Amino acid sequence: MQSRIPRQSAPEHGMQRADNDARLSDELASVVAGARRRAVRDGDRQIDTAHLLHSLLESDPEARAVFGDGPQIARLLGYLVQRSIGYGLRWQSGVEDSGAVPVVTGAAGFSPLAAGCMEYACERAAGHGERARGTDLLAAIVADPQARAVEVLERAGIGAREVFARLDDRSGRTEECGETTL
Repeated sequence: MQSRIPRQSAPEHGMQRADNDARLSDELASVVAGARRRAVRDGDRQIDTAHLLHSLLESDPEARAVFGDGPQIARLLGYLVQRSIGYGLRWQSGVEDSGAVPVVTGAAGFSPLAAGCMEYACERAAGHGERARGTDLLAAIVADPQARAVEVLERAGIGAREVFARLDDRSGRTEECGETTL
């Protein structure tokens, strides 16, 4: 019996490797690689913010800790899993772009919004003399209310502003959620 999932590498889908970016921590590079694999496996043309969020929750204990251990994280993971088997199918025909983010060149394989989030995460970390970590990417993802990941969070009963506030509390950094220009 032949697998229904075609074996394709990320370059065949036009997804350039961002996980070797020197601005990313090793953990975040692993998150990006996981998001890329998920996008390819799901048959999506681009890595979007929901792929990144799912990979963050699976791979980054620090980012996952922002959500705690209660029923919210289980519900959130449930929605992210469902995304690839049903309700996310409507996203396959469109590109994730809120219009608020300038198109980032050199980020093929990412939706425009996800590319902007990656850039924002790197800039956020560089402002503190660090390489980007998962929590930097999580802050970038929840900063735009049009992100697919924010839609998934809301369906799970988790507010993006609440997540951003938790990240600020943990890091001591204060920024505005939903008003940040990525």
